[in-house]
Amino acid sequence: MRAAVVRTFGGPDAVEIAEVPVPEPGARQVRIKVAAGALNPVDAGVRAGFFGGAGKTIGLGWDVAGTVDEVGVAAAWRVGDPVVALVGGVADPLGAHAEYVVVDADAVAAAPAAVDAVHAGTLPLNGLTAVQALELLDLAPGASLLVTGAAGAVGGFAVELAAHRGIEVTGHARPGDEELVQSLGAARFTAGPAEPRSVDAVLDAAVLGAAALEWVRDGGAYVGVRPGAHPEPVRGVRTGAVAVTADGAQLAELVRLVDAGVLTLRVAETYPLEKAAEAHARLDGGGVRGRLVIVP
Repeated sequence: MRAAVVRTFGGPDAVEIAEVPVPEPGARQVRIKVAAGALNPVDAGVRAGFFGGAGKTIGLGWDVAGTVDEVGVAAAWRVGDPVVALVGGVADPLGAHAEYVVVDADAVAAAPAAVDAVHAGTLPLNGLTAVQALELLDLAPGASLLVTGAAGAVGGFAVELAAHRGIEVTGHARPGDEELVQSLGAARFTAGPAEPRSVDAVLDAAVLGAAALEWVRDGGAYVGVRPGAHPEPVRGVRTGAVAVTADGAQLAELVRLVDAGVLTLRVAETYPLEKAAEAHARLDGGGVRGRLVIVP
């Protein structure tokens, strides 16, 4: 089968389409015939070597939407089930940008009924990052939250999820994104520096770091999306970062919210697997609203 991999680190031209063996599921695993999967900034980081793995063949892709193709022992899925899953791992030989992928059965959820596979393939990584970041913040209804990068994939989901929970959201993004961010449920919008110490918490999807921390009130909370890159606590502000993990139960709840119209799945453009390097070049160019999706 074909898979997008890197053998040497670098720019988009480091992405290769390789012929690799079809993976076999073990106990409590399923094999998915991939229909689509989003390209995310973490893939560019893997490609560039930020996560290590020099000298190895590393598979690309974390998001997968497709159908169950084979099940291992004690895996509670059936062949033909339409599913979505997060394929974790930054130095594994096979990722989701491939024709088939194997994942643990408990990382899988039934695919949304309301959207096609291309849109479904944008949900797992960014949706789980947003919901797990909100769990770390642990905000009650009525609390104030500022989301940086609110027009992006993680930020957009965070705005929608927080607003759905009754949290008062301020979206921080570029000036031209105001209408989009407000359509996602943000009560307020800002494109410049926010008022210092004005919110209970910040979810820093844009990785602004210390600048975003200044917007949190004394004793509030800050959560980033890049483990190890969050600022040190000050003024009693609790700081941390989400390290996203596969969770089929959480993913199933996100799917329910997609089908209920709470979460918006945005696709900017699709690329066939053989043009994965072109998709990486487009991602590196910046300014993408919605996800670029790889279709085997």
